[in-house]
Amino acid sequence: MNKENKTHQNSQGSLAFGIQPSSLFENIELRANKRVEGFLTGLHKSPFHGFSVEFADYRAYNTGESTRHLDWKLFARTDKLFIKNYEQETNLRCLLLVDNSSSMLFSSSNNKLKAENSKLSFAVEATAALVSMLYKQRDAFGLATLSDKIDYISDVKSNFAHKRYIFTKLEQLLSQDNKQTRETDISKLLHILSEQIHRRSLVVIFSDLLSSQEDEEGLIHSLQHLRYNKHEVILFHIIDRRLEEGLCFENRPYRFKDIETGEQFKLNPTQMQEIYAQQMQARFAKIKQACDNIRIDYVLCDVNKSVEQVLLPYFLKRIRLK
Repeated sequence: MNKENKTHQNSQGSLAFGIQPSSLFENIELRANKRVEGFLTGLHKSPFHGFSVEFADYRAYNTGESTRHLDWKLFARTDKLFIKNYEQETNLRCLLLVDNSSSMLFSSSNNKLKAENSKLSFAVEATAALVSMLYKQRDAFGLATLSDKIDYISDVKSNFAHKRYIFTKLEQLLSQDNKQTRETDISKLLHILSEQIHRRSLVVIFSDLLSSQEDEEGLIHSLQHLRYNKHEVILFHIIDRRLEEGLCFENRPYRFKDIETGEQFKLNPTQMQEIYAQQMQARFAKIKQACDNIRIDYVLCDVNKSVEQVLLPYFLKRIRLK
């Protein structure tokens, strides 16, 4: 993976890293609730629904029973009649995963490092909106934060106290000490979580998908693991499309520094802008195609847009496809 897409630009043309904890969200719960009220007004119904039924096993057919749930394919193979048994699962369980690695601290707004304009803050705002929406639906929700390890994982509950606790944890993400670098190992952690999540769930991932190594195949395999364990998955891929995808810097030399490893090099971005953009677009297209193949919703999120501009079109599309 190219390192230049993990950088921050300052006014002197060199690169700096980290977010000062002095500028944080005020009352993230109030902001999330207002945002969700707007969503629900526009949507008229929820984009998320519980898993209605799930196949459990077979039992022998008894004469006189309804033939509605007979497995005719099994009858064709065995010449015996069997009824499908199902488990009822009406309530949605959702686990929200937030990438907490150092690359998520990228902020390009006015060349300043502000918590309100980082990829991490976008993920926190979107997560808070989904928590509010799930709470209004009386669905269960939980939070996990990931870097090179599982930094934190909560229980999955639906009560008011749990909602307030999750909002507190989200606020703490924005006020944490960002001087310590946190590398990314999301593929390995998704494999671990695939085995830890014992009940069928909706897994929502917020990440920039940047790693110290090119690991598209590992990422795809870990997503397949989640789907194999019957979880529904939504992947929100958070980037700054202008800088991280297009490398749209001014035509002058810059010193780039990898946020997670500290590696540095000098470069005039315009010299490789075209080939870099092509490689990044090809990478994103590969991940999206893999997600489509295994029935995972892939949503590319540009931090230069508001959370509403990203989430509302996705929700509307999701409702239309239900």
